[in-house]
Amino acid sequence: MFKGDRLRTLRINKGLNQHTLADMLGVSKSLISCYENGKRKPTIENIIAFMEIFGVSSDYLLGSDNLVKTVENCVDKFKSITNEEILFIEQLRKNKLVYESLFTEPKKGAEIIIKKLS
Repeated sequence: MFKGDRLRTLRINKGLNQHTLADMLGVSKSLISCYENGKRKPTIENIIAFMEIFGVSSDYLLGSDNLVKTVENCVDKFKSITNEEILFIEQLRKNKLVYESLFTEPKKGAEIIIKKLS
């Protein structure tokens, strides 16, 4: 899934406004806004343009910072995990009780978090 928040950060860090970036791609400013807000997904051509403009990989723009190999029913599977998710897990590990409570039974842990946030 395309990460519009990452596009916004890259654009701002490079000192570009939405209009200038849109001109560079030959698209409208509103389309850049839609990309950044997750309302539209960019074409492959625009993803490649973002890679060239900002010097980042498509993996970064798509939120697949890391591939993790898992085994399910004796079958190797690969799942992507973002750097932000890794940082979140690292923060949870700092509190052993919380970490063990959430990860001993992941489904129950997710239910606890959802209930707390609702």
